[in-house]
Amino acid sequence: MKINLKSGVDKLLFGMHESDVKELYGNPSRQFKDDDGNMIYLYNDKKLRLTFYADEDYRFGYAIVSHPSAEIFGAKVIGESWSVIEASAKANGLKDFEKESFDTIDNHFNENNWVIFQTEFDSVIKIELGATINKDDEFDWKF
Repeated sequence: MKINLKSGVDKLLFGMHESDVKELYGNPSRQFKDDDGNMIYLYNDKKLRLTFYADEDYRFGYAIVSHPSAEIFGAKVIGESWSVIEASAKANGLKDFEKESFDTIDNHFNENNWVIFQTEFDSVIKIELGATINKDDEFDWKF
């Protein structure tokens, strides 16, 4: 499952509607609305959480991935140490990570690519990836 910075994950592109995602992946294992009215799809087999933004006509705009096959820059990321992932990210042009810590969890956020690598005990446990914002302060949809 390839993480495509600024574009999406696997076959999914930011900007797809629910019907586009269902055409590719079928019905989600579970779906619900969050406190903001956004539609959330959970695909248990893919260890994937997708958010469709209510105020953007329910377009796919955010993903959380924790599948062991998730890869970025040609290498698997889940379970890998942050130092290895950070070095690979820097080698591929991702710099300037902001770090936030919560108990045993650290979030390493890169705003330019709207990606968070979440670690626990120095191992990446999940990746959060969002659609980016363009110069007109609008989502840069890829679909």
